[in-house]
Amino acid sequence: MATLPAEPLSAAQASTSLTQGLSDAEAARRLHVHGPNEVLDHEQRSLLRTLRGVLAEPMFLMLLVAAGIYLVLGDLGEGLLLAFFAVVSVALVVFQERRSEHALDALRVLSSPKARVVRSGRVVRIPSRELVPGDIFWVAEGERVAADGVVRDTVALRVDESLLTGESVPVGKRVLTPSGSPGDRDDDSECVYASTLVVAGRALVEAVATGSDTRVGGIGRSLATIETAPTPLERHLRRLVRVFGVLAAMVCTVIVVTYGWLRGDWMQGLLSALAIGMAMLPEEFPMALAVFLSLGAWRLAKIQVLARRPAVIEALGSATVLCVDKTGTLTENRMRLSWLVTDDAEVQMAPGINPPPSVLLLLEFAVLASRPESADPMDRAVLSLGSTMLTGSDALHPDWTLTREFPLSAELLAMSLAWTDGAGQLHIAAKGAPEAIAELCHLDPIRKQTLLGRVKALADRGLRVLAVARGAAPNGVEVGSPRDFAFELLGLAAFHDPLRASVPAAVAQAREAGIAVAMITGDHSATAVAIGREAGIDTEAGVLTGADIEAMGEVALAEAVRRVRVFARVMPAQKLKLVLALRRNGETVAMTGDGVNDAPALKAAHVGIAMGVRGTDVAREAAGLVLLDEDFGRIVGGIRMGRRIFDNLRKVMTYITAIHVPLAGLALLPLLIGLPPLMLPVHVVLTEMVIDPVCSLAFEGAAEAPGLMQRPPRRTDDGLVGWSMLWQGLTQGGWLLAATLAIYFVALDLGRAVDVARTLAVVGLTLGNLMLVGGNVCLGIGLKALVGAHARAYWTVAGIAGATLATAMWEPGMRQLLHFALPTATDLALSLATVALAVGAGITWSAWLNNRTTGLPSTLQGR
Repeated sequence: MATLPAEPLSAAQASTSLTQGLSDAEAARRLHVHGPNEVLDHEQRSLLRTLRGVLAEPMFLMLLVAAGIYLVLGDLGEGLLLAFFAVVSVALVVFQERRSEHALDALRVLSSPKARVVRSGRVVRIPSRELVPGDIFWVAEGERVAADGVVRDTVALRVDESLLTGESVPVGKRVLTPSGSPGDRDDDSECVYASTLVVAGRALVEAVATGSDTRVGGIGRSLATIETAPTPLERHLRRLVRVFGVLAAMVCTVIVVTYGWLRGDWMQGLLSALAIGMAMLPEEFPMALAVFLSLGAWRLAKIQVLARRPAVIEALGSATVLCVDKTGTLTENRMRLSWLVTDDAEVQMAPGINPPPSVLLLLEFAVLASRPESADPMDRAVLSLGSTMLTGSDALHPDWTLTREFPLSAELLAMSLAWTDGAGQLHIAAKGAPEAIAELCHLDPIRKQTLLGRVKALADRGLRVLAVARGAAPNGVEVGSPRDFAFELLGLAAFHDPLRASVPAAVAQAREAGIAVAMITGDHSATAVAIGREAGIDTEAGVLTGADIEAMGEVALAEAVRRVRVFARVMPAQKLKLVLALRRNGETVAMTGDGVNDAPALKAAHVGIAMGVRGTDVAREAAGLVLLDEDFGRIVGGIRMGRRIFDNLRKVMTYITAIHVPLAGLALLPLLIGLPPLMLPVHVVLTEMVIDPVCSLAFEGAAEAPGLMQRPPRRTDDGLVGWSMLWQGLTQGGWLLAATLAIYFVALDLGRAVDVARTLAVVGLTLGNLMLVGGNVCLGIGLKALVGAHARAYWTVAGIAGATLATAMWEPGMRQLLHFALPTATDLALSLATVALAVGAGITWSAWLNNRTTGLPSTLQGR
């Protein structure tokens, strides 16, 4: 049932309102009163919600328990120190989560949909969140309705309201009755609702409710208590952490019981168990993933590529084929009507020319075949030239009324518009693919051959060619199809759409990266080949047309797309066939699209890429990426960024695995072999103070590997967390564990005090930790990765860690709190040299193992 908060306009008021809309000042006032046109986002994590999540983490709880035990034992200093570390750990996690949330906030602003609104007599595009009640806005096929409203003018509007009603059949809409009442209030046919989808036609709508006042806003309020399900990768990492957590709990229980039973020191056993538990728990896995994906999506957005789903970042690095539209992606989508061709003239459009009457007639009907408010670049080019060349003549027909539209379809690649003049006479104008117009005009074979020859000559120059015809309706006969009219061919209109300057270099870069580039267009084959050749796309195998694709079976098409890289006269439904054929060949497909009918192909592709400016909402929802400025170079830049993000995420996962081996080993092994405890809770936390920031700062900001875009795409079965990565981490961590444990054991064997041996081992572990970070950051890049702006975070963390350890050794109060003692310079130097050699050997050996597994050069081990 429709609910209209305000009485509709009278017919006189509506006429003024529809053309003028609200003034900017009035719109600003209403925006202040009603608030933004957006439903409260319950996905956003507030600071309080972030804090609640952190305080429930096992690591934080174990830290509090350890601090409580020290306080119970009367060790006020150590208890307060652990409590301080607890606060610092909370601050670090909150910083990382808020950093991620701010990145996501920036993405939400970028991804905010746009609305075409009438403001002060002009049609402008504004963010939908700025729409206010009383605004007059346009909706068209493939768009989501921006606000609840009433229909003021429409052409065959049909809306899918299934998200509100559950009914999948689109609903036809009509104009609000002009009597001043909204008609039957039980009938929604005069109303449209926010977030519903326009599946056909277009309309002018008056907004009556925005934001939380809309119907979908009411539904949104009920979603506040529903949690979003984690992705499979997130579930996998959480399961991994849970397994380690259960294992840590079992080990802790055994340690407490064994230590207390054999030595009678239950409190020390509990503290040792807590240290082991904290050391074994790799809680950084899910946090690193969340930080990397959110900041990675933010980095992609900075190069005008919006990642709608985090998983697409992983898929970017493995793309092997890029299927891209020509118009607007490879070209500038800045059409200019450059030639008009009739039977007796061929005129290049230029200022000051005086074309013959046949060319002016051709232009007149080209204008009549273009929708007056069209957003199509060719329509705009025709209308612009028509308004310049036909002004002052009677060829613009301002008194004619658009009576009916026959849109372009898969069966007929032409559109026709029917106009009624002041005397009631019907006039028909059509434009479209020359083959389709030739069919409408029933050309004889000779004239058709002549027409297509001219088309090819123009297309060979890289021009996009349309044919134009005028028609007459049979007297007294109701027509149901353009084929029912009697059409007369008037000539050809040829458009020039220049190639984007960045395209040849970007195509060359993609091919160098092992990625094939395929061009898909609705243009003539000769135009497609000319543009493809200019862009640097492989045209040697020729061109496949939509008709060819339809005629081929699955096997033949799969074989053809192994070689062919240019596809012409392709309809959206045939894009899906191309995607499926490429997938059958084992390719990882990235596909661009903008229309409603492109959605199946975008969804079937491994990486669907929707157009941000001219794309429909349906296409954007089906795609994983949205190209904000529709430049092909951005796609290649997105692949480069995606490869870098994936590389760095693999590196941080390897590092987390590596550092937890010595951390857990040093906490557990001394107890198992009868040595005094080495790692106490405070030492584990000191190490965690290094691990947490480097995960999201040093690794996330690491530079890309040289040759990143010269190596082949990553294999699709090479996942984020795999055995290769785990073995590398275990190898690196094993060497560091062996070195630090040896330092502790040898120091005790040489008669050094326990606190001295502990100091040497913990200092060695910290140096080894920082070296593991540096070594993994350098993999595939070299030592230059530790120089420059990218390395600033690493050196900051290293400097703070070094200063903290130096203070802990030389300041008596800190030494007592940490159970340290001041070692000799010789012992310290030997310990650090031992750790440095061990870490270097571990990283070298892990790279060698990975090289044997993958068969790739060591310079590519950052993959």
